[in-house]
Amino acid sequence: MSESISVVVPVYGCDVCLYELHRRLTVVLNELVPDYEIILVDDGSPDSAWKTIAALCAEDSRVVGIDLSRNFGQHNAISAGLRMARGSLIVVMDCDLQNDPADIPAFFAKIQEGYDSVFGRREVRHDTWMKKTTSRLFYRVLGYLTDSRLDETVANFGMYRASVIQAVNAMGDRILFFPLMVQWVGFRATGMEVHHSGRAEGRSSYTWMRLFQLAGNVAITFSNKPLMLMVNAGFAVSGLAALYAISILVRALHGDVAIMGWSSVITSIWFFGGVQMIVVGVVGLYVGKIFDASKNRPLYIIRETLNTGDKLAGRGEP
Repeated sequence: MSESISVVVPVYGCDVCLYELHRRLTVVLNELVPDYEIILVDDGSPDSAWKTIAALCAEDSRVVGIDLSRNFGQHNAISAGLRMARGSLIVVMDCDLQNDPADIPAFFAKIQEGYDSVFGRREVRHDTWMKKTTSRLFYRVLGYLTDSRLDETVANFGMYRASVIQAVNAMGDRILFFPLMVQWVGFRATGMEVHHSGRAEGRSSYTWMRLFQLAGNVAITFSNKPLMLMVNAGFAVSGLAALYAISILVRALHGDVAIMGWSSVITSIWFFGGVQMIVVGVVGLYVGKIFDASKNRPLYIIRETLNTGDKLAGRGEP
């Protein structure tokens, strides 16, 4: 049975790249498999990306267009594309031409060796110093908070069997981070070095603040380590309060306490402040997760689709 390929591309702020991306993809895919589709997901792009996607859909029936009602974030847009993908193999890549379609045949060859997932490793990155620094810091912080081994050279670019994507789609997480989700579901995976080009247009929407917020949200979803850090902080504060109480006792025995009672009050405040940090940390994080889950909001909302056949636009169910 011959393989079919679905290429999922979240689109934001790179309208001028889409025609060139389509050209490169069709050249590669036409030589690789008889059946393929290119799924372009407009994630509320501020430019005229949807008009370009619509034009590509009109010119090429193998291009599938998905227009989200607003910007839901890169990983939610990827999820929208993955749920529409019908290929036996799925490629996920960015729209800004930093991921080279010419690497797809190498992914395909690795898959034929028996792997279920093949990750692209960007050993040499053509990004600004600030972008590389914030990205490296993001992956290290996220890896620490989730107790996982995250390779900072690996992003979204890669090829995955449909069974892997089906497992990812079934996870039901409220906060999405595609590389970590693929790692979590397991299967037989490998990586290979890919070419990383400079950004063809615009600049990344991931500021250091957005990366910091994403790391915190993903860590809470995939791990209870932030909870344990809060608990440890509470014990640390209480421990310091206990040491301070001992020092006060020693000073009192030597008659070195100027105002009787003041020190014991301050010590009690510190001690119970630490205990409260523990309690609030435990309750707050769990209540926050329960609250988010209880709202049951969609991960994304599709406004319009093109060339999807009987696939209907609607909610992105968790």
